[in-house]
Amino acid sequence: MAEPDRLIDAYLALREQIAHLVTRIVPPKEVEDVVQETYVRICRVDHKEAIRDPRSYVLRAARNLALDHVKRSETRLTAGTDMDGLPPGESVLPAEADPTQARVASDEEFALFCEAVRSLPRQCRRAFVLKKVYGYSVKEIMAEMDLGQPTVETHIVNGTKRCVQFLRARQQGGSLPAGLSSRNGRRHSSKGRGGTGA
Repeated sequence: MAEPDRLIDAYLALREQIAHLVTRIVPPKEVEDVVQETYVRICRVDHKEAIRDPRSYVLRAARNLALDHVKRSETRLTAGTDMDGLPPGESVLPAEADPTQARVASDEEFALFCEAVRSLPRQCRRAFVLKKVYGYSVKEIMAEMDLGQPTVETHIVNGTKRCVQFLRARQQGGSLPAGLSSRNGRRHSSKGRGGTGA
């Protein structure tokens, strides 16, 4: 009966690290929920004897639970076609009859969505995620980010447009439009000194 204790010991030793990891994925008000869900998850694990590295297992479980939180929120985004810019009825997730295929497609779509969101500039990304993924109101985002209403609304609109462009470009198998990159949304900006000076 030592295996369950090893997992719980790992959880207790890593609790602060788990909270830090989860903070990078979900909003602050959801961190404690995910940390506690991680504990519940490891208490319910079957075949504990097969877990060779309890530390890695606990951290992976916490990360997966945090991503599940985001995925559940993201489902609202795609199910209601909440992404302004996609025609009504057009979902970014293909409808599949086979649940396994649907799960794989959903995981791939979620990874693509995350990549699109990561491509946004930092403040734009934060406002977009708070609004579209977590359902914050503009006023709540203004308070959370200490920004004015026009700035928040601009971030949300720009984030939506850029994500739609990113998703469409990737789904069509093409490269990203000029100005979009997988890293921070900036690639082709002629601000400052770069470019040809002749």
